[in-house]
Amino acid sequence: EYPCSISLISGYQHNHSSSMSIRASLWPLGGLVLLLTVASFSIEKSATLKNVIDPGPNRADEPFIEEFSFSAAVRFMDSAALSWQKKRKCFACHSNYVFLRARPAVKYEVPEHKTIRSALEHLAENPRRTNYWVTEAVMVASVLAQNDAATTGKLSPVTRKALDRIWEAQREDGGWNWLDDNEPPSEIDDHYGVTMAALGVGVAPDNYSDTPAAKKGLDNIRRYFRNNPPVNMHHRAMKMLASLHVDGIMSSDERQKVIKNLFALQKPDGGWGLATLGNWKRSDGKEQNYESSDGYGTGFTIYVLRCAGISAEDSRIRKGIAWLKTHQRASGRWFTRSMKKDSKHYITHSGTAYAILALAACGEAEAHD
Repeated sequence: EYPCSISLISGYQHNHSSSMSIRASLWPLGGLVLLLTVASFSIEKSATLKNVIDPGPNRADEPFIEEFSFSAAVRFMDSAALSWQKKRKCFACHSNYVFLRARPAVKYEVPEHKTIRSALEHLAENPRRTNYWVTEAVMVASVLAQNDAATTGKLSPVTRKALDRIWEAQREDGGWNWLDDNEPPSEIDDHYGVTMAALGVGVAPDNYSDTPAAKKGLDNIRRYFRNNPPVNMHHRAMKMLASLHVDGIMSSDERQKVIKNLFALQKPDGGWGLATLGNWKRSDGKEQNYESSDGYGTGFTIYVLRCAGISAEDSRIRKGIAWLKTHQRASGRWFTRSMKKDSKHYITHSGTAYAILALAACGEAEAHD
C-alpha cells in the first residue's frame, strides 16, 4: 500500500561506477579554491575515516552544479557522515544518524556504511550517561532498527537490546525526556523523540513490536499522541510516517489531511521550505525565510508523501523532483539554512540525505549516473 516502505527504500542498490565531474568539484572556499580531483573523489573509491575529505562548510552562496549528479550527492553524504564521525566521535541527528537511514536506499554493503554502522553498534553496547542519554538511547535504538529493516531484514542482537533499553526511560505519559537545544526539527521537543521511537519499533524486524515490552510501550506512545497533538506540519508529517507502521496513531482520513496540507505548502518553484513546516523561533534574532525552497523541506516532504502512497508520477511530485535536480550545489549537497542561527547550517546534511531518499523513492537514482 505504501510504496516508500522499508522494502522499497532498500531496493535500490546504486553502483558506484562513475566519477564525479571535476567541474562539480571546484568551488570557492574562504578565498581559496578547493580542488577535489577525479582521482581523489572518484565514486569508485570508497571513503574511510583515514582518507575522507571534509566536504567543507555549508554555504548559501555555493554555486549550483552544472549538471545534476546523484553520485555527487551520495559522495557528499558519505563524506559529511564520516567527517563528523572522525572529528566528533559522536552521533548527530543531522549527519550520521540520518546517514544510516538514507544510505541503504543507495547501497549498504560498502565501507562507508559499515564504518558508521559499527560505530553506532559500539555506542549501543556502551551507552553513555550524558545529560542527554535518554535522547541518545532512543535515537540509537530507532536508527539501528530502521537500518536493520532496510538492510538485512533481521533484528540484530545489538538492536534488540537497544530497543529493550528505551522502555526503561519511557515516562508514564508515554514520552521521553528529549534534548531541547533549540535545534529544529530534531532537538527541540519531546514530540520528535516519540515519533522516532514509534517509527523504529514499528519497522523493527522479527515482530519485535509484538513483544510484551514493546506492546506496553506502544500503548503508552498512543496515549502520548492522544494527549499531545502535533503543533506544526513537521510534527504531523513525522507522526504520519510512524502511523504507517504502528496502528492506532493516525487514521486514514487524518493522513489524507496531512497529505493535503503538505501539498498546500508547495511553492511556485516546485519545492518546499523547512521553515514553513514548523513554527520555530531563531536564537539569533533574525527572521526565518518562509519564501524560499530548500533541500530539507523538499526532500523530506517528497519522501513523506511517497511513503504515504502518492505516486511518483503525480505532477506535484514531479515538480518537486525537478526542483531538486536544478538546485543541487557543486559539492553534491542541497543547502538548507539552519532554523536556529546562521552559522554551520548542519541541517544541510540531513536535507541532502532526505533529497537522496526522495530521489530514490521516485526512481530517479537509477536513471542517472
